[in-house]
Amino acid sequence: MSPAPVSEAALIDRARAGDRDAQEVLVRQHLRDVYRVAFRVLGDRDLAEDAAQDAMLNALAALDRFRGASSFRTWLLRIAMNSALSIGRRKTRRREIALVTEQHDTPAEEDAENSAVAKSEAARAAEQLKRLPPKQRAAVELRVNQGLSYAEVGEVLQCSEGAARVNYHLGIKRLRELMQ
Repeated sequence: MSPAPVSEAALIDRARAGDRDAQEVLVRQHLRDVYRVAFRVLGDRDLAEDAAQDAMLNALAALDRFRGASSFRTWLLRIAMNSALSIGRRKTRRREIALVTEQHDTPAEEDAENSAVAKSEAARAAEQLKRLPPKQRAAVELRVNQGLSYAEVGEVLQCSEGAARVNYHLGIKRLRELMQ
């Protein structure tokens, strides 16, 4: 018989109290998303790992400041974004956010030519995404790749939900223009 699942709020309370097991569970649950955000900001696996570690350590140290006004995930992704930007500023050469396309299984009936064209278009979109202004690029990445709502995108980017919507829509519009 497996133990009953523990709510995230209970885990956070236990982690605040110094429970190492609860801290470890929170890290395991969120590290992948934290790393993805850092990687998309930095474009370098090693730097993204450093940023993800920094973000998780900073978040655990700052748990007392988490008020629950946003979801824990959104709060954590904002810390990850700040950590990655900080590491990026330390480097002499700035990195751009890369649109990483996930590999999808193609239906058996889809031929190799269609698959090659789709991959080529995805690579082209990733290159064109780099040309967007930073806020538009981040809004598109957070919405498309992380699946965040506009409100969550606004929290991560420290802007209003409306500004997040505008940045996303302008980014998508500009991306379409660049792809023509």
